[in-house]
Parts: sequence; structure tokens; C-alpha cells
Amino acid sequence: MGPLAVAIMAKAPRAGEVKTRLCPPLSAAEAAELYRCFLLDKIEQVRSLCGARPAIAYTPEEGRAFFETAALDFLLVPQRGDDLGARLAGTFEALFAQGYVGALAIDSDTPTLPTGLLQEAVDLLAGPPVDVVLGPCEDGGYYLIGLRRLHRELFEGIAWSTDRVFPETVRRADAMGLTVVSLPAWLDIDTPEDLERLRASLPRTDTDLPRHTRDFFRERPR
Repeated sequence: MGPLAVAIMAKAPRAGEVKTRLCPPLSAAEAAELYRCFLLDKIEQVRSLCGARPAIAYTPEEGRAFFETAALDFLLVPQRGDDLGARLAGTFEALFAQGYVGALAIDSDTPTLPTGLLQEAVDLLAGPPVDVVLGPCEDGGYYLIGLRRLHRELFEGIAWSTDRVFPETVRRADAMGLTVVSLPAWLDIDTPEDLERLRASLPRTDTDLPRHTRDFFRERPR
């Protein structure tokens, strides 16, 4: 198996443009700062993976400077397309065009996701024939999708931001005869209720990831 890439699907952390469903209880500036912490933690996590080239698929185009500073050693790929499906497909297309024979696209909203699960996804994609690796979110979406080649049918006409995303993706992959492996479900942070679950679940020691997210809450007590 040739080289793999792991791309974080990311937005520049600008107030009023990220994590707006967390306002309230957070202000727009606080939500942007929390998302910046999510990104920094995810960058550290992906950087630690073995057997994969770290990458960031970023948006908007003028937000590139943030990622050049925060992830100097990462491959940067601009997101293209009008919806999430088009942006995911475009990211895979760009990575495969650069010679990667397997690629993972991961979200930036799962700060407590164990690094071991990401490494497992990399290893699955690099091992015996697996066509699709999926990491479902508890709300019915997915935090990770890995492919050996681009299958646009997995991204077209999907009802994004609904609880049908993961099951519909699995259904389509099965109908195409693709071999699918699913990882354990995990919490992504979208709502105030998710925020409280995150606060309660964060590790307490300074040596544990996600350290930037943990520090955000430490500096903002209830």
C-alpha cells in the first residue's frame, strides 16, 4: 500500500462563522476561541499518527494564513464546492491527484476522540482490502470517512446535518458492493447540551489531550 493522507476538514476560527449553535451560552468570540482550541488539539492528534501524511482541507480561501501558522508541516488543501458533500469529494479528489492511494477526511468537532481510533482507521485503510472506513457520530453523522478511491455517490444528494447521514452512506456503500468497516460512535460538539457533556468528560491531567480545549474551560469556570 502506498502513502495515505489524513485531512482535517476545517474552517478558519472566525467569530460569527463557526460553532454558532453554541451561542448562547457562549458569545460569538468565545465560540470562535473554543473552535480554535478544537483545531489545535486535532492538529496535534493528527500529527502524532503513524503511516499517514497530515493535511488540512480549509475554508475560506482567505483563511489559509491561520493554518499556515498553526500547522506548518501539514499539506494544505482548499475546500471547493457549495455543500459538504462537494467539499468532501473535492478534498478526496485533490489528495488522490497528488498520489495518495488512500485518504481519510476527519472532522474538527470531536476533541475527546481517542487518538487510537484515528490510528485504527489509518491501519484499516492501509491493511487488507477495505473500501470504506466510517466513524459515526452519536447524532447520526460521521466524524471520519476513509476511502481507497473516490466514490462520488457517497457524497451526492445526502441530507447533511441530519441523523440520516451515516446510515444512508452505509446503505449506498453496501449497494455499490464496497467493503465497509465502522468504528465506535463518538460525540461531536454542536449544541449547548453537547458542550456540557464535553465539559464533564474532559481529562483532568495536563498530560492528556485535548489540552487546548481543557484549558479553555479551565479559564472559563461556570
